[in-house]
Amino acid sequence: MFAKAFRVKSNSAIKGSDRRKLRADVAAAFPAFSPEQLSELVPGKEELNTVKLYAHKGDAVTVYVSGGNPILFELKGNLYPTVYTLWSYPSLLPAFMTWPLVLEKLAGGADLMLPGIVVPPDGLPQVQQGDLCAITLVGSRAPVAIGVATMSTAEMLASGLKGRGFTVLHTYLDHLCPEGQQLDIKKSSYKKLSKFLHHMMKQQIVQVKELSKGVESIIAVDWKHPSITSFIVPEPSSAAQIVQEDTKEKPYHPPEIEFLYCVPANMTALFQQYGHKKGSTLSGSEVRTIIIDYAKENNLVDADNKNLVKMDPILCDCLLDKDEQHTVLKLPWDKLLTRCLDRLKPAYQVTFPGQEPIVKKGNLSPIDITLAKRTYNKKVTMIRNLEAYGLDPYSMAATLQQRCQASVTITPASDAKDTMQVQIQGNQINHLSRLLLEEYHIPRKYIRGLEKAPKPGKKK
Repeated sequence: MFAKAFRVKSNSAIKGSDRRKLRADVAAAFPAFSPEQLSELVPGKEELNTVKLYAHKGDAVTVYVSGGNPILFELKGNLYPTVYTLWSYPSLLPAFMTWPLVLEKLAGGADLMLPGIVVPPDGLPQVQQGDLCAITLVGSRAPVAIGVATMSTAEMLASGLKGRGFTVLHTYLDHLCPEGQQLDIKKSSYKKLSKFLHHMMKQQIVQVKELSKGVESIIAVDWKHPSITSFIVPEPSSAAQIVQEDTKEKPYHPPEIEFLYCVPANMTALFQQYGHKKGSTLSGSEVRTIIIDYAKENNLVDADNKNLVKMDPILCDCLLDKDEQHTVLKLPWDKLLTRCLDRLKPAYQVTFPGQEPIVKKGNLSPIDITLAKRTYNKKVTMIRNLEAYGLDPYSMAATLQQRCQASVTITPASDAKDTMQVQIQGNQINHLSRLLLEEYHIPRKYIRGLEKAPKPGKKK
């Protein structure tokens, strides 16, 4: 919304009656505000302005500004808080967390994609499609963006955290949000900048030279002056404290992975009587229990040899090839179970800490590490499929760049949807091995390509 410069139509002070109406509108839009908080947000006597503007796409927006800071904006009859307001009231909206490197893309106008969401230990907030949400960064509860959910939390989990999650309306660092507080000379006792500079010169703190009529330049500052050396930075405001607290990044915990089996259409006759239809997923132990129960309930266990199971029409159709159906009359238990598991479709369940399990069909792709040669025979290391294990490619790229002291690029993977590829100069598999195995504790069986690490003594 405010990724690019906007055009201001008007800027005017709000009258008393309009203040009361705005306070009532905010109370209706955000019932969580207490009366005291409403009075703080929409003050009765302090400076409060309404700025009407046109965003770069032509949308007419009304921005409410208090003390030089935008606190609310109105679009198509709906009120939205700014990130500045959310710093003071961080619990006003349900918050979803993403990685710090994503903020730059959001400020540039991008929406927040679900692969970029970080699932906290207590799980994702419960929201419905169309709900207004705050977006925070790992390590801080201070909101940096607001957006509208494109689907409910249940739908996000069902999608495997893929696709677009939030339509972003406003971010920290966009054209609406000021980068910091400014000194307003007009609100000081000096009233004019020239008077302030003249006083600083009398105190011998600065030297000022008049370049031309009305144009003055500070040419020297006495940094050892007692007024400067004795200056104490005041305690940060509550909003600033919220922004800065909890800056330590929470440790990564790998997901729990369980391999499952999916019932195909040609095997529904065997499983439907136990409540499982086409597409149902089962664990290996559940499949084993169903096969044993089916054989016993239908008197298929051989009376002379308890290790053999007789083939009935359903077992024949599900487990035997066409040329076997008239020749194979019995199977041992182990072969019966093996054939059943081999004919079911693969699936798997991924459970991230604090999140509901996500079931996906097909085989789980490992983290794929490959080497390639570029111009002048230079090697690069490429990493893919990080998202499946809850690893953010942008955060991984920043970590690798710092540790390897090499350039890193991130591009969409050419052969996989919603997957990014991290590329770093040189053969960096040893660094990756330590990071993935020792720090992130991802089992080796889920990583492909570690054997390509450079041998000791060899040039990378």
